Amino acid sequence: MTSHHDHGPAAAAVRACAAGALEASPALARASDATIDAALREMARRIESVQPALVAANAQDLDAAVANGMSPALQDRLRLDAPRLRTMATELLALADVPHEPLDRVVEERPDGLTLMERRRPVGVIGANFEARPNVTVDIASQFLKSRNAGVLRTGSAALRSGRALVDQVIAPALDKVGLDPAAIQLVPSEDRAAAYELVRAPEFIPLVILRGSGDSTRDLGREAARHGVRTLAHADGGGVLYVGAAADEKVVHELIAESLDRLGVCNRLNLLLIDRSVYESMLPGVLKTLDGLGIAASLPPHSHQRGYEWSLDPDRSGTVTIDAAAGPLDAARIANEETSGLAAAVATEDPAAAAEFINSYAGSGVFFNCTTRLLDGSKLLRLPETGINIDRVPGPRGPVTFRDLSLRQYVVVPSERLAALVGSAGAGSTGRLPS
Repeated sequence: MTSHHDHGPAAAAVRACAAGALEASPALARASDATIDAALREMARRIESVQPALVAANAQDLDAAVANGMSPALQDRLRLDAPRLRTMATELLALADVPHEPLDRVVEERPDGLTLMERRRPVGVIGANFEARPNVTVDIASQFLKSRNAGVLRTGSAALRSGRALVDQVIAPALDKVGLDPAAIQLVPSEDRAAAYELVRAPEFIPLVILRGSGDSTRDLGREAARHGVRTLAHADGGGVLYVGAAADEKVVHELIAESLDRLGVCNRLNLLLIDRSVYESMLPGVLKTLDGLGIAASLPPHSHQRGYEWSLDPDRSGTVTIDAAAGPLDAARIANEETSGLAAAVATEDPAAAAEFINSYAGSGVFFNCTTRLLDGSKLLRLPETGINIDRVPGPRGPVTFRDLSLRQYVVVPSERLAALVGSAGAGSTGRLPS
């Protein structure tokens, strides 16, 4: 780890990006809804038109990754092909069609002749540090633009060529075409891991940073950010839990297991399977057969690891699920709360009372009844790309974080007779009233 006073190339690169984004941020904050959505549509168009260049840049990243011994699961996350690029373009067009949130909302017309309003304002510049997945570059940039925030992005070094191509050939030209400053979205050009630490040490430029990636490194970045007064939305840990209740339907359980393991390198996949003690012996053979059919190994008690150990972060054993018994819905919820990340949990049962017990006791960011934790995803749950999934147990956005979560609240009090002149005057967005 570098010191706070490091003036090396990584620090210089981050500071240069932050300064450029900060200079571009006021004009972005004033942009109209139509301009923002036009930029997103132009990004989608350019993904299609420059596809060969994007695939070529990604091929260089993949060749280097293979040469460096990257696991097949991580190579899959790194890969950009025609279908994935089409999906990225489709998601941008869908985001452009999502109505913008009201900028101003009237909270109360007070008896003293004053009106209380709530206004949403952009943060200004938001940072993001994320894994070597090229599509995340576009996901995060699009959410920043939709919320009118400039951004400084830093991706894993394995995806730097792909990220650079996406910024240089898709994002920047799209912003320029609609009259916005291309400097609003920056990608840190350094491969040095030190750049990630510099990103969380500049509160005067970047007051908020989104952190994604493997648990230990992301937690360390979060601690470094706290030392420097930078706020974070961290996505460090995952691992979905499925509790099989005493009244579960075996067919439903087997379907949920399969649906929860369609991809192994994602945070919301099935990680810990808890079976009610009363049906453990009768359910286990069918569960093991289903896992075996999917090519998944079962880690059975007694375990040589922590019960919540996250298999998706273990490239050598990602095809594993931990199985254990639980003494009922309350015990299962307690295990999920105390021994896992708190990302997401599901309950499989035909007994609504047991489901309610589990749902009401689980404190994580998403809970599911006879459906899979894989739904805890921006595109699946909210039909929006996400910047990450926040599992912090403090007030603020939790679960999939989207553009709707990237604003600051400001209270505005005005004389009621002057209200019409002010509402919507911040230069962007639409207006609306809260229901009385």
